[in-house]
Amino acid sequence: MRHVSAAAPSPVASGVSAPGMAGVTSDPSVEGRAGGPPCDTRSGPAAGVPTAGQGVPAPGKTTGGSGRVPTGPSDGGGRAPAEPAGAPAGGPTGSGALVSPAGSGGAGPVAERTSGTFAGFAPLADAGLLPPPATDSAGLRAVLSEAEQWVASGTARQRRHDRTMLLVIAALPAGVEPNDLARIEALARCGHQAGLHLVVAGWPPSAAGHPPPADATDTTRDGTSQAHATEPNTVSSPVRDTVRTGTPALPYATEIAIRNAYALLGDPPGTSFAGPGAEPPTGLNAPVLVEEDPPVELVEAVCRRLARRVAAGAQLTLATLLPPADAPRWEASSATGLATVVGDADGRAVTLGLTELTPHWLISGRPGSGRADFLTNVLFGLAARYGPDEMLLHLVDLADSESFTEFLQTRRDRSWVPQVATAALAADREYVQALFGHLETELRRREEAGHRAGGQRFVELRQHRPLPRIVCVIDNVSLLFRDGRPGHRPGQRDRLGADLAGRLETLARAGRAYGIHLVLAGEGDLGLGAGAASRDSVLGQFPVRVALPGGGAVLEPTNDAAAGLAVGSAVVNTAGGLGGPRGATRGHERMVRFPDPLDDPAALAALRRDLWAARPAGSSPPVVFAGYARPVLGNDPCYRAAVAGRARTPAALLGRAVDVSRTTVSVPLVPAAGRNLVVLGTGPESASLLSSAVRSVAAHHRSGSARFVVAALTRSAEDAAAALAAELATGHTVETVDLSGLLPILDDDRPGYLVLFGADGPGGVPDGPLRALLRDGPPGGRHVLGWWRSASAFGALLDPEDGVGKVASVLVTDVPASQLTPIVGRSVQWSPRPGRALLWEGPDGPGRVLVPFAADGDGESA
Repeated sequence: MRHVSAAAPSPVASGVSAPGMAGVTSDPSVEGRAGGPPCDTRSGPAAGVPTAGQGVPAPGKTTGGSGRVPTGPSDGGGRAPAEPAGAPAGGPTGSGALVSPAGSGGAGPVAERTSGTFAGFAPLADAGLLPPPATDSAGLRAVLSEAEQWVASGTARQRRHDRTMLLVIAALPAGVEPNDLARIEALARCGHQAGLHLVVAGWPPSAAGHPPPADATDTTRDGTSQAHATEPNTVSSPVRDTVRTGTPALPYATEIAIRNAYALLGDPPGTSFAGPGAEPPTGLNAPVLVEEDPPVELVEAVCRRLARRVAAGAQLTLATLLPPADAPRWEASSATGLATVVGDADGRAVTLGLTELTPHWLISGRPGSGRADFLTNVLFGLAARYGPDEMLLHLVDLADSESFTEFLQTRRDRSWVPQVATAALAADREYVQALFGHLETELRRREEAGHRAGGQRFVELRQHRPLPRIVCVIDNVSLLFRDGRPGHRPGQRDRLGADLAGRLETLARAGRAYGIHLVLAGEGDLGLGAGAASRDSVLGQFPVRVALPGGGAVLEPTNDAAAGLAVGSAVVNTAGGLGGPRGATRGHERMVRFPDPLDDPAALAALRRDLWAARPAGSSPPVVFAGYARPVLGNDPCYRAAVAGRARTPAALLGRAVDVSRTTVSVPLVPAAGRNLVVLGTGPESASLLSSAVRSVAAHHRSGSARFVVAALTRSAEDAAAALAAELATGHTVETVDLSGLLPILDDDRPGYLVLFGADGPGGVPDGPLRALLRDGPPGGRHVLGWWRSASAFGALLDPEDGVGKVASVLVTDVPASQLTPIVGRSVQWSPRPGRALLWEGPDGPGRVLVPFAADGDGESA
């Protein structure tokens, strides 16, 4: 285990690990050789080591007198425990490695792919002092971005000397690109001026199989690769005696070459151990004996002791953020705004408000930063203070996570938080579009009421009518502006993303005056370019900025208050992320600690049940959209009504809309032109969708009152067609035909439903009779329910003068938008994806995205 400590008070680490030898490695040329002094002659002084101020590594990196390097915690006698002689100094082969920034203010990200290297430090991670390791190239880039932000903040103004970040790179993960290596070199070059220091093992990266920087190569005299260390940074290397042939050496680097049981220390930057006139390579003319790794048990014990010490002074629970248990429930009024305690700052409760002056919040933090915990604390704090007549919540999570499950019903616990009106998990962008439309409607209603009352705003309107404040919380909001297709560039927005951004701005600007508030959360700048912003921009409508670990992008670029935050802490800024003079008290900014509400799940469940028990009579549970679930036809209320004989008009039920109310999407099959259903798609999903639609049509008819003709025109659909025909035959008249038997049916005037599986199959249905049936059949009670695999084949049946709306409603599964343009006559906004379909019913409107009913046995009740 390589042990790295920051040369600053209360340092905390973050990093990335990859497979392979942890930290430093042994020199292959001396593998198996007994430990001892090096065989080659080194030039340089025999004694007289300069002090740390003269460029030698600072205390804690080497011990000058004995030449030994402590590599782990002490066993109490001032000396680290020993490993068997001759063991590689780098630790066990295959153990994880780390890339880790550390700051005095808290923890940054830490990463490892395997548990061996940093397993002993797990208690620090559990205590929030050391974040979980990042494990891939994306995690490395996130760490580099955080370090670059630290450097940018630190160089913009005079650096605070009580803040230090340590970036430890023990091994590079797979997928590292030359640009990543160039970023590491740039940090080494200028980072020390801003308090950033690096410890890098295995440099240059070509020695570990990674591509070298584009402008650099570095080899040893015998052709092997080496690594470097930077001072105030450190780099470990498997070999020594290098010859510079490019520019791979990290700037300001001190090299440490590990050779079995000892290390060779290179020259510090800007000075040399050797005397005047000495030929390179120089360095300390003495081997430095490397202490053997401490036992994992000792590391764990020390870390547990530190964690207990921190925890003893940081006992926070959700109850500390809530009103007193004996206080009356829901007596607070939201007329002038909402407010709740969000955390503790040096023993004082910090309260944030949603008012006309602080109407909207931005919350940023990397994965694992406690973002879901912070949101849970805030929402339960609001729900405990304001009743459903004072506040309504709309909750949206665009990612596959569980940010809001504690507020909703589950199979085991049917209670819910009564202020929650709607909730969406793994939501589509179209869902948010529908939610914004719902909020815009409510905004217009309140604006009109204010105009009728003589231009009154929300506070005055509340005196005449009950108007709860509305809080819309969207987590992982940056996904709103990405279309999910490969090649998406940051900042690039498709038409849907641009529409969502425009609606978001409208709500942010106008909603503040009428009690509608937005809380946007996610990673980085949230896709909004957050940071410094004028009050006239949309970001100026979000004065409250909450920066969790890795979330400093929502603050002003020169504000580094969030650098090095520990998990469980946040910077709360009420001036749009504005910083201030270093060392000065900032009245608009506080660093707070907040609890993990799931530390006591029983207490959280009890709070939810208490709120649920206090709900007003007649309250309904929230309408929940779960993007990962597929609705089941048998559970649909419209289908059940049809089975019970309560449906008035036959209809094909297709699925649930991607909207706030989760309405059932259907195509009425009335005696009118265009009342056919066409399914376009290439896969089995399309055949399954057609089958469920036909079943729903059959449910709308009394037994024996409907006639169905089922034709399987492609071999791949024969099983699906046969199963559907057998099911329909239990209650209705059913004919099964092939292509030859289909031709007389096309001219049959009897009412009924023609079901075509693979209408564009081999041989094909004659265009003339089929076109006539699609156009003229519905008014006479003859409807076509068909599946076409080719969009162009169906398009050939359309009359250019009539348009698709006069022929059929079109349901699209995996057909790209470009193939739909010739059919609908204009460009279509549609991105095919699993478990979604687009219904196009006419020339007006953008189409309707829906979640189709699942095949039998595959769906969830959602």
